[in-house]
Amino acid sequence: MNIAIVCYPTFGGSGVVATELGIALSAKGHDIHFITYHQPVRLEALQHHNIHFHEVNVPDYPLFKYQPYELALSSRLVDVVKNAHIDLLHVHYAIPHAYAAYMAKKMLIDEGIQIPIVTTLHGTDITLVGSHPFYRPAVTFSINHSDRITAVSESLRQDTLRLFDIKTNIEVVPNFVDIKKIESIGKPCQRSLLAKKEENIITHISNFRPLKRIMDVISIFERLSPEIPCKLMMVGEGPEKIKAIEYVEKAGLEEKILFLGNSNEIDKILCYSDLFLLPSEKESFGLSALEAMAHGVPVISSNTGGLPEVNKEGYSGYLSGIGDIDSMADRARDLLLNNRLHSQFKKQARKQASQFSLEKIIGKYETIYSDAIASVKF
Repeated sequence: MNIAIVCYPTFGGSGVVATELGIALSAKGHDIHFITYHQPVRLEALQHHNIHFHEVNVPDYPLFKYQPYELALSSRLVDVVKNAHIDLLHVHYAIPHAYAAYMAKKMLIDEGIQIPIVTTLHGTDITLVGSHPFYRPAVTFSINHSDRITAVSESLRQDTLRLFDIKTNIEVVPNFVDIKKIESIGKPCQRSLLAKKEENIITHISNFRPLKRIMDVISIFERLSPEIPCKLMMVGEGPEKIKAIEYVEKAGLEEKILFLGNSNEIDKILCYSDLFLLPSEKESFGLSALEAMAHGVPVISSNTGGLPEVNKEGYSGYLSGIGDIDSMADRARDLLLNNRLHSQFKKQARKQASQFSLEKIIGKYETIYSDAIASVKF
């Protein structure tokens, strides 16, 4: 198949999943075309002959206070579909991507071209941005006019049905992790660069937005560090980072809490890690938790959204209520002070992550693509 993928090219979960999906599909012989405003961060090099990148340029006109990205994207989609003979559009995020895809679809119909749209819902497009009264009509329209809809968790599926008047089926296709790739990396662990031999490495990865509750991460660490030798790795960028750094400096914790910024070396960081913290207020899936589990890192997380579908309570880690810092710290302490239990959870985390392996998920998308293409009425 000749598949166009539209996504955000950033470090966020949706962009990572879309990029990894495209790379995996190309390995199976499909031609993949990424269409976005910047080369996706996980697309390190266009080294595969059947992966193509089409940049969306948005001219800067003084007339517009906000440049019309949706118009530029829909026009670019039309060009790529026509020139590259695309069979299907797979758009990640309802707005603006599904909305722009629908506009492109209508323009192409006028030229006698039928193109199916598969829309994958990732979370904030539904629970935050999409549920805003200003955007709800556009989101509802975009979803209902897609040929196939997928959501990354049952929790997100239920949220979508609750928040919008959806008249079409939503299929749950969870996010995935490339287990074979992780296993092939091995562990060239220069762990000593980050921590002493006796220190545990605790890790948090996110976009540092308020919903990630990164101050809870620091508070959990503060409860652990007096009795357990450990360091905290904070990976990511976002609006809460400055406040967190200021707090760490005032508390005199600069030697124990390291801010690493955005990184393309997540696999290396996780291979060093002994525990992963994700106390989010909202989390439609929890891709970073899944990636940690795939590296054999137990997860302490909140029980919100899709996290209970990923992090199995008492098996791959523990779940606590949102904001329940004491419970999360107690459970982290139980794991880190009990070598036998920690070793058991590491093995179980890998086993739980294998339920979301790339090989199990990619076939579901291929079936959805084939059905969507077959359903288009010429």
